[in-house]
Amino acid sequence: MGRYLLRRLLQLIPVFIGTTFLIYWLVWSVPGDPFAGKCGERPCPDSFVNMMTDKFKLDEPLIVQYGNYMKNLFQGDFGQTFGGREIGDIIATAYPNTLKLALVALAIEAVIGLTAGVLTGLRRNGFLDNLVLVSSLFLIALPIFVIGFVAQWLLGVQWGIVKPTVSSEMRLSELIVPGFVLGSASMAYIARLARTSIAENRRADYVRTAIAKGLPMRRVVGIHLLRNSLIPVVTLLGTDLGALMGGAIVTEGIFQINGIGRQVYRAIITKESATVVSIVVVLVLVYLLMNLLVDLLYAALDPRIRYE
Repeated sequence: MGRYLLRRLLQLIPVFIGTTFLIYWLVWSVPGDPFAGKCGERPCPDSFVNMMTDKFKLDEPLIVQYGNYMKNLFQGDFGQTFGGREIGDIIATAYPNTLKLALVALAIEAVIGLTAGVLTGLRRNGFLDNLVLVSSLFLIALPIFVIGFVAQWLLGVQWGIVKPTVSSEMRLSELIVPGFVLGSASMAYIARLARTSIAENRRADYVRTAIAKGLPMRRVVGIHLLRNSLIPVVTLLGTDLGALMGGAIVTEGIFQINGIGRQVYRAIITKESATVVSIVVVLVLVYLLMNLLVDLLYAALDPRIRYE
């Protein structure tokens, strides 16, 4: 296991460098004036443009700019915005809020999705099975901004069950509805995936053998059936954490959460390319680490899997 972990960590290095370079190249290669709107309605004077170009070394080749960026990044320096604000401070302020929202969404989709998938996988073609299939298809088909606005209007404005927006304290009770909205599509996919996996593994020989031995059905489902059926679900859940944080722009905008999503949106609107690159780089790192964690969890779920 130790050798496998070391090998995977070493493999992450070229993947991280290649991905971050691609992101850096795509963001900084977007045509247009990066200083547009920085001086009000009038174009910025040449003296200001020359000063900012020299300060941020925008006249150097892209590969040199990327090398300087990565050098500073490994030292914990994410750079500055054109306005002089530290990007690291922006990430440090917004990232915990998005992470908290994403974890709530991940917990909701895991609990509800797994429960629905297991129950329908064990009892197919019944009323509950049809209800889950229709509900999951409904959640997948609806855009997230529609679900968000409907949930905000019904639960927050019309019925007054929750607050329409999330306060700066980010209480857990305030994040339940935004978390459900953010994880609604993934919850539907998990329910369908778990249902299919449970139904398929239920016909496996090892399940029939366990039942023939007289083991209680609860033990057969919990120990034998569920552990083997969770592998594809764990894969989806593990990679979904990064997707939830990256896709939180709409949810954070609807419920006025000061997170990474809103910061990316503002950075795109104001053409703060350095901010966009730094936030996306953090999300890439989360993706890579979560994929590594998922691979390690495989061995814990299935004893037949061994890493050398």
